[in-house]
Amino acid sequence: MIDNVSVKGYNRGALDATESRPKTIRANSVSRNIEKLRPGVALMLIYEKRRVISGCAAVVILILFGVGSARGAECPKFQAGKKVGTIEYRSINEASGIAASRKNKGVLWVHNDDGMPRLYAVSSEGKHLGIYNIVGARMQDWEDIATGPGPDPNVDYIYIGAIGDNRARRRSVFVYRVAEPVVDANQQKTVVAVRGVEAIELTYPDGARDAETLMIDPLTRDLYIITKEKPGKVYRAAYPQTAFAEATADKSAGSKTTLEYVGSLPWGTATGGDISADGQMIIVRNYFAASVWLRPKDEALWKGFEGKECKVPLIFEPQGEAICFDSEGKGYFTTSENRHQPIYYYPIKQ
Repeated sequence: MIDNVSVKGYNRGALDATESRPKTIRANSVSRNIEKLRPGVALMLIYEKRRVISGCAAVVILILFGVGSARGAECPKFQAGKKVGTIEYRSINEASGIAASRKNKGVLWVHNDDGMPRLYAVSSEGKHLGIYNIVGARMQDWEDIATGPGPDPNVDYIYIGAIGDNRARRRSVFVYRVAEPVVDANQQKTVVAVRGVEAIELTYPDGARDAETLMIDPLTRDLYIITKEKPGKVYRAAYPQTAFAEATADKSAGSKTTLEYVGSLPWGTATGGDISADGQMIIVRNYFAASVWLRPKDEALWKGFEGKECKVPLIFEPQGEAICFDSEGKGYFTTSENRHQPIYYYPIKQ
């Protein structure tokens, strides 16, 4: 939702992050600069002394190459977005989140941020495929959605983020996890009751926060939430998270999972995000821009936010909040709140 942000007064300059550029290290300043090298960078110095007629010349060859780091990796390039469809079903009027199905080819999941606790399956062209009522879940500021692994390695799961809190008053927020239903991208519209939902209750370590970005790391099954403040704060709920059956479980003390603060964005007002299916790219958007970060090799996902920010194309939308990678990480989709909104797709450059 856009309740707590003034679009008119938004500072677009806040979206620009300072990008560090490689600096040339002169031979006579090597000792001063070694301490400034980033951790995880291997330094090899080859020193060769050559005698010449006028005296001695020193040749220092400094070779820097990244080890276990994506900081120096080249940014992925994406093509300009193109409209691939329009959301057909008129009841989808506040599409806060979008996620590509991992189980059903050509299917996208979307949801409103209020109303009934249900998901909508649409084709990538926006065709209405069905209403999927999440039995036992409660609708309270559903702001984002993600697909990925969970407790059973043979099951694909949907994660629904009931994480909105415009006034930052909620003592805890919820993420609902449910096995992904079977959907055919060519099926006629249907209504399905989805059972077996589990609730993951989360609390912030430093007080209530408003958030609209939920992501699942497919490599570790850790959950990530990014707050909507400026700058956006990144929190992690490490796997396994405590979960209970929403309709039956005893919500006793100890059933909550405390989020861990792990980093921040260089800007704010994050409204949606996703992690690619291979776990190597993170994408986050706000109303005006989107950026990608790369996961450092063999490191925690959140370390990527310490690296280079890669700005990617984003078509302006009237209230664009939703973004997700496709199921293969070959591009990303976006859409906006309001009825019959376009679905845009941004393919990666080959």
